[in-house]
Amino acid sequence: MGTPPRSAKPRNGKAGKPFLRPFSGEAVAPPPIWLMRQAGRYLPEYREVRAKAGGFLDLCYNPDLAAEVTLQPIRRFGFDAAIIFSDILIVPHALGQEVRFIEGEGPRLDPITGVAGLARLDASKTGDRFGKVYEAIAKTASLLPAEAALIGFCGAPWTVATYMVGGQGSTDQAATRLWAYRDPEGFSQLIALLVTTSIEYLCGQIAAGAECLQIFDTWAGNLPDDEFERWSVEPTKAIVAGIKKKHPMVPIIGFPKGAGASALNYVAETGVNGIGCDTSMPPFMMAEAFADENVVVQGNLDPLLLVAGGEAMEARVEEILELMEDRRFIFNLGHGIVPETPPEHVALLVKLVRGGH
Repeated sequence: MGTPPRSAKPRNGKAGKPFLRPFSGEAVAPPPIWLMRQAGRYLPEYREVRAKAGGFLDLCYNPDLAAEVTLQPIRRFGFDAAIIFSDILIVPHALGQEVRFIEGEGPRLDPITGVAGLARLDASKTGDRFGKVYEAIAKTASLLPAEAALIGFCGAPWTVATYMVGGQGSTDQAATRLWAYRDPEGFSQLIALLVTTSIEYLCGQIAAGAECLQIFDTWAGNLPDDEFERWSVEPTKAIVAGIKKKHPMVPIIGFPKGAGASALNYVAETGVNGIGCDTSMPPFMMAEAFADENVVVQGNLDPLLLVAGGEAMEARVEEILELMEDRRFIFNLGHGIVPETPPEHVALLVKLVRGGH
């Protein structure tokens, strides 16, 4: 079933996994491709496994099933990388915060609205829940095609905190922003806990078999410039530094969604090896703004174009590929695949990126 993975032997004769080669300084042609949320509800085989697992967290904590859904898009489309199936809210759940997922509505957490609520969290008890993710990574790594890389991930402290404080997703993260404004020293205690826990979590993922990491700061774009520096850039910089002390050769991609022009400072300050660009970043800026930075650029097709397909999608893919030619580039979406995406459109996208007609 599906598109076979491309050969691991690149056109210029150098060996190596296509996804990892841009991080070694190469402009790979055609560029490697993977998609955020590539394992998910748009795939019928995922829906079958999800029904078998029961709840969403049950699936995340079942190493066999989590590995299976991680591998499904690799089998079907031959992507150059798999990303372990999990969720950014594993971290607060492992710390002891109540997390539940309501079908059709998303996550619900028992909110932590001040310093007193931090007493409910215990970093010493993360091992069991993190361990299930590590098992899934190890199993996936043992089953991946030799040419495919494996990505581990976590949510950035700011984004994870918005769910922990607000109790669910929101459009403006008002509860979290107000705590940060009113009691920055107290709020910084939550951020510091998330930094240290995320370093532990990501290093454990590397030990289990992850070859690259991505840090998702989905709500970074709602921070004003000074708060962006304090709550997005500085915590991410600390995580990157903590990981690099132990694993200096493992590449790290930062995804500060909505950062806009602040993404340049984010790259310069955090030390990430790759920058994920969201849909709002014009392709010419992806090509030009980071040209002098020692960073791999990843992005940024609109997920809804992948739903629509047709000439509009094909034209945009061609534009992105032309502008990013000869750059250290990884093709991806500007955010995650949405559930209504036709799988045949994904197959066409892979074919277009790899030069098919």
